[in-house]
Amino acid sequence: MKSQRDESQFTAQAAPSAKLDRDAMGTRWMERPDGRAKVTGRLAYLTDRKSEHMLHGKVLRSRHPHARIIHVDISAAVSMPGVHAVLTAEDVPGLNGYGIVTQDIPVFCTDRVRHVGDVIAAIAAETPEQASAAAEAIYVDYEPLPVVDDPLRALEPDAPQLHEMGNMLHETLVLRGDINAAFAQCAAIVEEVYTTPRQLHLYMETEGGLFVPEEDGRLTVYSATQHGYMDRMQLARILALPESSIRVVSSPIGGSFGGKDELNVQPYGALLAIRTGRPVRLHNSRRESMRASIKRHPMRIRMRTGADAEGKIVAHHTEIVADTGAYATLGREVLQFATEHATGPYRIANVKTEGRSVFTNNGIAGEFRGFGGNQVIFALEGQLDRLAERLGMDAWELRRRNLREADDPGPVDQIIVPTNGARDVWDAALRSSLMARRGQSKQGDAPWLVRGVGAAIVMHGGGLGYGIPDPAGGRLALSADGKIEAAFGFEEFGQGVLSVLQLLVCEHLNCAADDVRIVIGDTDAVPHTGSATASRATAMAWQAMRQLVPPFAAVLLAQAAKLLACKEAELFTGAGGVWRRALTSGQALDQPDLAISYKQLAEASSESIMEQTAFDFPVTPSPNPTTGAHFLYTYASVVVEAEVDLLTGRVQVLQADHYVAAGPVVNPMGYLGQIEGGSAMALGFTLTEEAVMEEGRYARGQLDTYMIPTIRDMPREVGVEAIEQLPAGDPFGPRGVGEIGTVGLAPAIVSAIRAACGSWVNRLPVRPEQLIRPFHAFLKADLPSGHGAQCPQVEVEVELERGGDVHD
Repeated sequence: MKSQRDESQFTAQAAPSAKLDRDAMGTRWMERPDGRAKVTGRLAYLTDRKSEHMLHGKVLRSRHPHARIIHVDISAAVSMPGVHAVLTAEDVPGLNGYGIVTQDIPVFCTDRVRHVGDVIAAIAAETPEQASAAAEAIYVDYEPLPVVDDPLRALEPDAPQLHEMGNMLHETLVLRGDINAAFAQCAAIVEEVYTTPRQLHLYMETEGGLFVPEEDGRLTVYSATQHGYMDRMQLARILALPESSIRVVSSPIGGSFGGKDELNVQPYGALLAIRTGRPVRLHNSRRESMRASIKRHPMRIRMRTGADAEGKIVAHHTEIVADTGAYATLGREVLQFATEHATGPYRIANVKTEGRSVFTNNGIAGEFRGFGGNQVIFALEGQLDRLAERLGMDAWELRRRNLREADDPGPVDQIIVPTNGARDVWDAALRSSLMARRGQSKQGDAPWLVRGVGAAIVMHGGGLGYGIPDPAGGRLALSADGKIEAAFGFEEFGQGVLSVLQLLVCEHLNCAADDVRIVIGDTDAVPHTGSATASRATAMAWQAMRQLVPPFAAVLLAQAAKLLACKEAELFTGAGGVWRRALTSGQALDQPDLAISYKQLAEASSESIMEQTAFDFPVTPSPNPTTGAHFLYTYASVVVEAEVDLLTGRVQVLQADHYVAAGPVVNPMGYLGQIEGGSAMALGFTLTEEAVMEEGRYARGQLDTYMIPTIRDMPREVGVEAIEQLPAGDPFGPRGVGEIGTVGLAPAIVSAIRAACGSWVNRLPVRPEQLIRPFHAFLKADLPSGHGAQCPQVEVEVELERGGDVHD
């Protein structure tokens, strides 16, 4: 599909490649079920909820990134007007900790704080102002401790230890072949250190919700998450309640991108509601969200890559240091994913990948769209560009010579589903109108504006990976009012899962959208079908429908045939109900009749019509595979044209073409939205976004200083081409595309920068200082030629290209 921002074309035929055309799509190019309510402002999000007699919650967070708590005095706050509860650690009836894998995040800190988002107390009051005043009235006596704000410093023997286990959360190691012997035989070797930023998810709806104690003693939690059942389990541990006593309603959500996968305000709202016996509303301000939310892991990645004279990569050594912040959350798993993807879609005989995830006082880093793949692919693709230049070889050709074949093992030698995805996206990129100008510098509309084209390839695993519980499933039922209910334990946070489920039901049963009711995001109403994370929801919904629809349709038709006193073979499901093929002398007529509506069928049936399935996301059958290793992968290539302003250092992406091999397209509009939206997020990761920290404190607390891309920063033209073809007999259907659009843009942009002005970029976001040229270089209107040969650089840029910082 090609789009001029608002114009897109998408075709969903099961062809080898599709540029998705809305006319060819027919009913699959559909309006989102929640689209009209969203664009008119009528959709009520969870943080919009209010309740009669509700109280307002507030949490008191640490003033220090690292300190010992000597004493906490809440007496002044307790006696303030309008205050109904002030809670600290002694008020937690169950586990005073949470975390998806490791419960090391304190609900309330008792003796020590490890980052400025740590919570000391929670307050419920009649008004937000009273709750805030009470928080200010709480006295906390701290003893500041040395701040550990550098992961490399944290690894030194004399560094302050943040946990009993030390400062190392997790280490990874992948070994293949003889790395030292292989490097000794290389014709060319490149080595570089890459650094990537701490990035905010920056969803429009900050963390919050409404917490309601019910008359029957249960608790209802209206709060955003990407896994309602996981939140229910964690809250049950904290509250010392059975899980059945808690209902989690988790949709609709105003954005997440991984940031709401972990608990945030839920423990405090739940504890306050139970203590006061009244509904409690708690909603983070933007400043609180930026202070307390999890972020993308900043990483320092050293890569050394060697090839023979023919361009075959024979040795690749990667060292990853990830700053995971104060607590674990999914830092271990992010490192495992980054380690797995450090060789990307390339087959390399000799590999050594070492990873370390390190505790610091720099907030908390955790799950974020791309899950560690963004960081290592930026580094890896940069290595290939550098290696190609060292060898005097075309960079795209170098990639071709090293691409994995369909039947090759996965990145950590595990068995994976064979596809031609890597070759397909390499070939597809050659169809971009930009590819003919790769490696060339072109003048823009002024002498100081130069343009270049860059490209990159991505391989991205879907699902949680081997050894990690990853349940799936779903339920179809005919409700009493005649609706076909599809119930799944997913959440809708903008990604379009409602559209996916509606399309799948309509296509499988040939029914109308009005016949379908989608039920998601409510632990009282849906089966446990796993999380809406890891690019897995569409793939698992597709698999579930394959299992659910045949038996469900069979029961529908059997019941209808019984009521109509006809043969099942005469009936089929369609819009509005079950239809009968009218017969004349044994020949089917052109116009079948609606024989019985779904509502009539529901009313007449003595037994409920329902089918449910449960299974797991497919994992590698390899013996003893690496924990977290993936089985299903999506592939993509990205080609971009970028323009560099050599006077200001500003970079503008003019065109971006994406080629994605992810199997059949289920929801074409959602597919397009995921790739375009993901690349917008990647644009910020590459050019503007960084949650800067100074001695463990956020230097930028609002959106006036944390710069995200706007519509004016978007490429003027975006192309998205879906490569739908899978090998014959592939039973797994569509792969996920929720993350892959975020991964390849950064290396493609920095490759284009190199082509435009000659600067190698090894640090994100791109520093404008690195790209600025002195004004006198343009007085004669000299035009750049090939890697910026006629664009002199100021001396400070030389240091920047070696990995330094202008402020060092």
